[in-house]
Amino acid sequence: MTTESQRNTAALTHIAEPPGVAPGTGYTQVVSGTGRLVAVSGQVAFDEQRRLVGEGDPEAQARQVFENLRRCLAAAGADFSHVVKLTYFLTDIGHLPAVRTARDEALGDLPLPASSAMQVAALFLPEVLLEIEALAVVPE
Repeated sequence: MTTESQRNTAALTHIAEPPGVAPGTGYTQVVSGTGRLVAVSGQVAFDEQRRLVGEGDPEAQARQVFENLRRCLAAAGADFSHVVKLTYFLTDIGHLPAVRTARDEALGDLPLPASSAMQVAALFLPEVLLEIEALAVVPE
């Protein structure tokens, strides 16, 4: 029996190691697919009442961010199986392992999307440690 996430993932092609490109660690180099594009704006660790979740705790903030991403994707008829690209903005690149832990919890055993991570000087509030945006492709 095929699960919904397996069917959704089948519409995407993941190329972890394109010829002539160094292999990545913790992401897929290339993800392609056909369908409807869903772009999710950068999400931060605010709950529904715009209260910061996990002040000073990058893993708690990342968990809330992935929950916000899940909700945004669902509003567009998508889920994490449709995500082809994640972009991470971190005020401290040392928080990346905590973000990957939260990502792995959210994505489960789905193939990893393409991704970029960068350290930024600041986000819009000093207590916000990270922001993550997503691109997804939903099969027609």
